[in-house]
This record gives sequence, structure tokens and C-alpha cells, in this order.
Amino acid sequence: MFFLNFVLRNVFRARLRTALTIVGLVIAVLAFGLLQTVVRAWYAGADAASATRLITRSAISLTFSMPVYYRDKIRAVPGVTAVSVSNWFGGVYRDPKNFFAQFAVDAPTFFPMYPEFVFDADSYREFLRDRRGAAVGRQLADLYGFKIGDTIPLKSAIYPGTWEFNVRAIYDAKDETTITRQMYFHYDYLNEQIKRIAPRRADQAGVFVVGINEGQAAPDISRVIDAEFKNSLAETLTETEKAFTLGFVAMVETIVVAIEGVSYVVILIIMAVAANTMAMTARERMSEYATLKALGFKPGAVAAMIIAEAFLLAILGAGLGMLLTPIVVKGFHAATVSVFAKMPLVPQTFYLQAACALAVGIVAGIVPAIRAARVKIVDGLRHVA
Repeated sequence: MFFLNFVLRNVFRARLRTALTIVGLVIAVLAFGLLQTVVRAWYAGADAASATRLITRSAISLTFSMPVYYRDKIRAVPGVTAVSVSNWFGGVYRDPKNFFAQFAVDAPTFFPMYPEFVFDADSYREFLRDRRGAAVGRQLADLYGFKIGDTIPLKSAIYPGTWEFNVRAIYDAKDETTITRQMYFHYDYLNEQIKRIAPRRADQAGVFVVGINEGQAAPDISRVIDAEFKNSLAETLTETEKAFTLGFVAMVETIVVAIEGVSYVVILIIMAVAANTMAMTARERMSEYATLKALGFKPGAVAAMIIAEAFLLAILGAGLGMLLTPIVVKGFHAATVSVFAKMPLVPQTFYLQAACALAVGIVAGIVPAIRAARVKIVDGLRHVA
């Protein structure tokens, strides 16, 4: 009890210095937690990918399409349970800033492969009946205020003209890991219109979504699919859904790595600040440490007091930062909801914050503690004079 009381009194002796150090720790831990969460947000889509879904695309680039009849050949590959067409639409809703993902899909074969999308049975049937029907995710509907029965006008740079779609269903997420920021409509409707305005672009698929029996068989099935179209006019590249999604993240990977790097730089800076604070404190109290030794305190006990002070500062700052992290992440997500559909705050983030606090405590306290433990009583007392 005496030890703890002694440490508390020493920590809060210079209140302004202690307060500023704690504030710095709070800001650093908050910034670290927020930046780590932003990095996770980039990978949220890949983390939710299914191991039993493959994506077959053009081997050249996503901008190149494939004949839609490939669907039947892929379906005949052993181990394949389902195949569906998906075309990126690239439309803009009223204003260029209002951009969200839209896909033309073969709904009857597509959605059975995505059990994480939860539909109301009646609205799903209405969606299937309406040629211009659209299924909108709950997050997207909340973001733009879409309701069942609304008409969504979209202008696409890929498919000329203004396209209007009727909201017939709003689907929900099966769990919190599922992103529902997409809009889906019927591939047949898109293909019919393309046949009318640009016949040469009709009957083409952007990607094929392939359902398989077992995730472990994905490499073998992928090789068989790609071998089927080798040396054809439109060779294919088949990969897991996760690998396909990570391909998009790779386009901005430099930014993601930079953000993650900055999060650790922030911690390194606050380590230096905390270490400097403890060094100043140790220098100011050198005579006190010498006096404690003269009274019979062992060098280890003196060192333990200094390390305990450093850890107490780190715990107070990190604890407040960790308590405020969910609030700050929620506010940041609200301000960037048009960019990040999900901003998952996972336990690992708090573990990393706690580990950083531990590192700060060690770095800040170890050198002053060693110096205080080694100081001779005579030299320490002379330090006053």
C-alpha cells in the first residue's frame, strides 16, 4: 500500500506535466486505434468472402468481357454447383458524388449463392417478376433513403443513356460482417437493351460467379475452368472470391500500407515524449533516490518505483484512449459512410492498443530506472547542490 501511495504521489506531483503527458498518450492511442480500424475497413469485403465461391474473369483485364455462353461450359466442370453472370454497371445517381456499386446479375442463380443476403420472401418474388426491378442493400437504402416502390435513375459511362430501375426488394445482412451497400438488377434487362442500342456488345459477361462444393477444391477447379478456355479468343482467370476482392485492395495498397505505417509512427513519437518526461522526472529527483538508498531501500525497489510511474502514466493514457476509441470510430464512420460501408472495431485493435501502452511504459521507464538504481548515494546527494 505504501509503495502504491508513493508512486501515485510522485506521478501527480507535477500535475501540468502529467496531464499533458496523459493527453498525449490518449491522442496517440486514439489515433492508433482509428488508423488500424480504417485499415481493417479496406479489407472488410475480402474478410467476408466465401470459400465456396470463385470468380471467373477475363485473363487480360476486368475491362474485357467474355461470351455469356461460357456459363454452360463452366457449369459442366466437375465440382461446380452453380454459375451466374455478373456485370458491373458503373452508374451515377443524380450527382457524380452519389456513386455506389451496381451489378446486373442473373438473379435466380446469383442470390442462392449468397445466403448472407436476407430477403423478405414477398419482396423477392416482386423483384423477380419486374424486368426493371432492383434489389437494394439495407445500408445503401439507409444512405440514400431508398424505399420499396421508388424509381432510381442512373447514368452510366459504360452503358449510354439514363436507366431507370424500380426498387422491389431491400435485403438485409445475415450478420454484421456482411456489407449491404450494393444494388442488383436483372442481367436479362440490361442485355435486351444492349441488343437494341449496341448489338455487338450484347451477350457478354463481365464475370462469372461460380459456386463449388468444397473450398479446398478451389485451386483444382480453377485450373480446369481456365484450361477449358485456353487459347480461345477470351481466355479466363479464375480465382477465389477473396483473392478477387483483394485485387481491388491492391490498387490502393500503397495508401493502406502508409496509413498502417503512420499508426505505428504515432506510437513511436509518444514513446519518445513519455521517455523524455520520465527522464526529466528522474533527473529532478536524483537526490530523492539517493536519500531512499541511504534509508535502506534497495536499488531494485527504487527502479521499480520509477517503472511503476511510467506504467501508471501509460495505463491512464491508454485506458482513456481505449474507452474513447469506439466513440471516435463511430463518429468517423458516420462522416465517411459514403466511402466505408463497414468500419469493424475488432478486439485485436484493443489488444494492439494495450500492447502499445505496455511498450510505452517499458521504453519510458527502463532507462531512468537503471540510472536511478545505479546512482551512488554521495553523487545523488551532491546533485542537489
